[in-house]
Amino acid sequence: MQSLRQWASGRQAALACNRARLPVHRSPIVRASSVKGEVTAAPADAVALNELMEVAIMAAEKGAEVVREALDRPRSISFKGATDLVTETDKASEEAVLAVLRKHYPRHALLGEEGGVSGDTDSSYLWCVDPLDGTTNFAHNYPAFAVSVGVVRGVTPVAGCVVEFTGGPHAWVTRTFAAHTGRPTTCNGKPVRVSQVSDVRRSLLVTGFGYEHDEAWSANMELFKEFTDVCQGVRRLGAAAVDLCHLSMGVVDGYWEYRLKPWDMAAGIVIAQEAGATITTMDGRPFSVFERSMLASNTLLHQQILDKTDPKTRGLLAANVDLSPWFVPPGYDTTRR
Repeated sequence: MQSLRQWASGRQAALACNRARLPVHRSPIVRASSVKGEVTAAPADAVALNELMEVAIMAAEKGAEVVREALDRPRSISFKGATDLVTETDKASEEAVLAVLRKHYPRHALLGEEGGVSGDTDSSYLWCVDPLDGTTNFAHNYPAFAVSVGVVRGVTPVAGCVVEFTGGPHAWVTRTFAAHTGRPTTCNGKPVRVSQVSDVRRSLLVTGFGYEHDEAWSANMELFKEFTDVCQGVRRLGAAAVDLCHLSMGVVDGYWEYRLKPWDMAAGIVIAQEAGATITTMDGRPFSVFERSMLASNTLLHQQILDKTDPKTRGLLAANVDLSPWFVPPGYDTTRR
């Protein structure tokens, strides 16, 4: 069986070959215009989407190597808050991921969960990195964590990769989800698609809770109960990227959560969307990676889920609970398309 390092090396060699044939910043990407029949060229600084995805895969796999090597070792754990923990593996994985991104795109902006903002925030591209999504799960050997690498243009994720760890102690395996805009999502190279469940009473849903027990947390607890009463079950894994990947392959049918950050969502959003998911805010507005609430579904269930999340979210807003867009790196232009 080909090792992860050999596989990643092969991808890097292939990417180098592609670079020799195609200058990075003169990619022949085209976009459909709003006028039927017209096609407009991509912006001059556009990078080929397939290339962005390949680099995301290489970076995520490099981070996954670090995580894999740490699985059977004692955990070195510290705390960012009362219950929000971080391990040395988070930091080492982020360093490995960012090294790949800086090598290929030294002028792109970078946003890591552990290291914050770096690179050129005047860039059209922002890489959002969660080096170990589901750190608490990792610390307890609970098989629901991942390395997530997504790239955003403006406010829209355009390519990403999530390497999910499953199986558990003595049986760890990974599966690699990848997608870019206009390319169907794959898991370990095979196409995946959202479910066709059209009745919320037949659905399995998933949600998440932040570390702050605030008004949004309380509202979500109420939603958890309401959905448990009407669907076949609600799960809570504690790893947003994993939740979105499970939606993309039809394992769950809908997902909602407050208080997410760009690194939690960037890769998972494009992976879910290109598998057929619909994504909005929890009150039904158009979604951006900087929003503070997200509802993702298999599309068929979206309105049925929104019928419950919308009133709760509007109630929070009416009570002046802050759900405004999250921190945007200084100098980063969210209007780019």
